[in-house]
Amino acid sequence: MAFEIFGFKIERKSEEQPNAKVPAFALPENDDGSLMFAGGGAYGSYLNMEGEYKNEVELIFKYREMSSLSDCEVAIENVVNEAIVAGKGERPVNILLDNLSLTESIKTKIRNEFDIILDLLNFNNYGHEIFRRWYVEGRLYYHIMIDENDPSRGIVELRSLDATKIKKITQVNKEKKQDTIDVKVNEVFNYNPAGLNAQNRQGILISRDSIAYCTSGLLDKRKKMVLSYLHKAIKPLNQLRMVEDAIVIYRISRAPERRIFYIDVGNLPKVKAEQYIRDIMTRYKNRLVYDSESGEVRDDRRHQSMLEDYWLPRREGGRGTEITTLPGGQNLGEVEDIVYFQRKLYRSLNIPVSRLEQESTFNLGRGAEITRDEVKFTKFIQKLRKKFNVLFNDILKTQLILKGVIAEEDWSLIRNNIHYSYLKDGHYAEMRDMDVLRDRLDILNTMEPYIGEWFSKEYVQKHVFRMSEEEIKEMGKQIDKEPPPMDDEDEGGDDDSEPDTPDQEPDTDAGQEEEENQLDSRR
Repeated sequence: MAFEIFGFKIERKSEEQPNAKVPAFALPENDDGSLMFAGGGAYGSYLNMEGEYKNEVELIFKYREMSSLSDCEVAIENVVNEAIVAGKGERPVNILLDNLSLTESIKTKIRNEFDIILDLLNFNNYGHEIFRRWYVEGRLYYHIMIDENDPSRGIVELRSLDATKIKKITQVNKEKKQDTIDVKVNEVFNYNPAGLNAQNRQGILISRDSIAYCTSGLLDKRKKMVLSYLHKAIKPLNQLRMVEDAIVIYRISRAPERRIFYIDVGNLPKVKAEQYIRDIMTRYKNRLVYDSESGEVRDDRRHQSMLEDYWLPRREGGRGTEITTLPGGQNLGEVEDIVYFQRKLYRSLNIPVSRLEQESTFNLGRGAEITRDEVKFTKFIQKLRKKFNVLFNDILKTQLILKGVIAEEDWSLIRNNIHYSYLKDGHYAEMRDMDVLRDRLDILNTMEPYIGEWFSKEYVQKHVFRMSEEEIKEMGKQIDKEPPPMDDEDEGGDDDSEPDTPDQEPDTDAGQEEEENQLDSRR
């Protein structure tokens, strides 16, 4: 059973996996950045992990540092807030089992187990932080803890693990046969409480089933390292920081006006002329400095300043002593270069540049006013959610097998039909859906005279209202269950005064005929 290998002790399964007997000559492709090494029959084989571990840990620290900077932190919050929406009394994510060909009782059990998983993760309260950590670091690890005495209880606790202390390792065993090479893979995790880049690298080997993990899916093929979605923003962020520092230095040095003192030294020799200029400088110059620690302004003549005035000698025959002023730097208020690199940073993170404008108002109006960048951003968020769903699938698989809801071999048959629905931003999503529905109804009113002659009802349902086959069938069932709409004629048939109306009309016509006959007789 699956729970036989839970815990820190690793034991080989007595039963073979369903696909273990299928020969293969190539390794399975993965996007989790695991280290692969040739197995020698024991886990004590020599493994050189110096470069891989060191670089990957430093990369994670780099991502964490980037997430703490203001410009990058605002961009990250835009992504996370769009992906995970907290609602009042509603779960941020729900499981969808409509495509599963299982009985309703089993579906109900799966939904209940998924609710338990969300409670173990405390996803209702910390879903934002969990998704943010995964988005920033590019990986997420959880230790699946069970009761070894009673595995049927399911998962007891899900404990978060630091990504800098755990690494997936793949042991590869190759057996050469007559015509091909049989490759067998064994996956474990190496956990070191002191960190993967610590001098003591003797960690703990943990079985694959004891760890639930999820990666970004971005992999550096050359270095075999998992990358974060912030990786593309490293260069733009560094450029933005350098430009900001350069602008600060330039404005400090060029903002103030400087004076040029032309001192008339007459026919004095060079040495005496220099001494004379120094005496003049000492006599007339005040060097006031501001102490940020004490808040005092004092005359400090010991330090050289980068904002020095210029003292130049002038020989006899010139215009004498003169003081002129050099203007400060021009165009000090321009920030086009900073805005350029901010836009570049947002583009690297697939965030619409329009969200950079903090003063712009948020329009909840018509769906036609949604920019193409917002549409691309929505698709990007959907992509992130699908990558993050791997964590739910990994934990759900273990929970269902432990509880006996499904067998291990059944998971491969149903996992592709399990989907997750995330809560959307209420106001924006509602206004957008209403605008789209209103436009579709306007199209329907325009096409109504042609339905049945040039267009079929099924065509309208599929191409105008964008309904799937399942939605069309479900809608047909609901229409059949509902009572037919009441027409005006049917409603009038229940009125007691209306049966007398048809009797009165012939009487009126007969009276008119009698009047016409009387008029003819008089004529």
